[in-house]
Amino acid sequence: MAYRYNENTFVVDIDHLDVRGTGQAVIEWENKHGKIKKNKINIPYTLPGEKVQATLVPPYRRRVAQVDHIIKAHPERIEPECPHFQSCGGCSWQHWTYEAQLRQKTNQVKFLLEEQGFDTSLVEETIGADDEWHYRNKMEFTFGIDGTLGLHEKDNFRKIISLETCLLASDAMIAATLEVADWAREHQLAGYNKETHEGLLRHLMVRYSRTTGEMILALFATEAPDAVKASHDLIYRIGKKFPQVKSFMWLKNNNISDRAQAEESYNLLGRDFIYDELAGFRYRIWFDTFFQTNPKQAEKLVELALEMAKPKQTEKMIDLFCGVGTFSLPFARRVRELVGIEIVETSIESAKRNASDNGVNNTHFLAKDARHGLIEMIEKFGSPNLLLLDPPRSGAGGKVMRRIARSKPERIVYVSCNPLSLATDIKELIPFGYTLEKVQPVDLFPQTYHVECVALLSKE
Repeated sequence: MAYRYNENTFVVDIDHLDVRGTGQAVIEWENKHGKIKKNKINIPYTLPGEKVQATLVPPYRRRVAQVDHIIKAHPERIEPECPHFQSCGGCSWQHWTYEAQLRQKTNQVKFLLEEQGFDTSLVEETIGADDEWHYRNKMEFTFGIDGTLGLHEKDNFRKIISLETCLLASDAMIAATLEVADWAREHQLAGYNKETHEGLLRHLMVRYSRTTGEMILALFATEAPDAVKASHDLIYRIGKKFPQVKSFMWLKNNNISDRAQAEESYNLLGRDFIYDELAGFRYRIWFDTFFQTNPKQAEKLVELALEMAKPKQTEKMIDLFCGVGTFSLPFARRVRELVGIEIVETSIESAKRNASDNGVNNTHFLAKDARHGLIEMIEKFGSPNLLLLDPPRSGAGGKVMRRIARSKPERIVYVSCNPLSLATDIKELIPFGYTLEKVQPVDLFPQTYHVECVALLSKE
């Protein structure tokens, strides 16, 4: 039984981490009627096997506690490097050695697959990143009401932490971000108030290519730049200090929804996109283009997918949820014909352009939802020999997976950013005669609980 100091403070043992990497404990106590009560408690920033004193934080129905002090620490606990750790809602595992992070990610994938009845021996050890820090090529920052620029506080989208640094972004990205923050402060520009819907500045998106060295800045505001006298100073400062900024966009956004979206766009410097490269292919990246956030590790995903799929020049292939063609282009070079399906029309236009830019001419791209796009393309081109899918975190869903199975590809490669949806999705294929051959986890997001997987299934 957990030792209880008062109504909300306990000494507990951390049993395990949940799928979001948060410590889990069970509190037991005897109520005034003599009955033993149990509650599961979430305790962030704790590790398995630790003993801690923790206090519940309101609202108590969430059953979340914060650590008062650690009584018994995990042997692989380390001191976090970032000054914003625990305040920022970003990375949550900086207090754990990287080797332990990788081991936990492997175990988590095994656990979720085992829950769906799969053999855990098919799961390989997680492939780690060469760079544990400064690996992100995209960051989104938010302006506070007072105009400060930073990151959301953990579990509190109303409060912004003023940015000092971010150890997951490159030095160039942070330098440009701090320049924008200085500009906003010096001109005393107000941030957007989510409750009153007043204020000027909303978000700053920064994208950077380590291969080409090009950077794009996208500033989201409630007014057009011509209505903001200070915008001329910002253009001058960015142009003078950051020659790597090949695209500086000002996006007007008056939508109540707190998303980095645009009603009108203004090109302040350079062109409206930058170039990036992945797996030997060149891509055009706009402010709203979906592109792998850790391109160096994403190249490993592409290599693994090619290695598992073993595409042949005589084969037809479908790339479902193809995006801008990250997997389509490398595979198209190795098959006779490739069809890419994606619901976002701008991504399909980008995929077509990227194929043309790279001299890939055996592709067909369709802007449609996965299930209906699959039906249409199979009617037009026939069943594929090979099918690859890279769905969003929510997964493809049962209807899409069953449609995939009915199209009878010989091999299916599933690239997943969420092992939970991966496990439930591929279970749908088993009644159709598919066998799981291998699952390879890959770490694209060090210092966080996220893990990507590449899985291969074949038809018996």
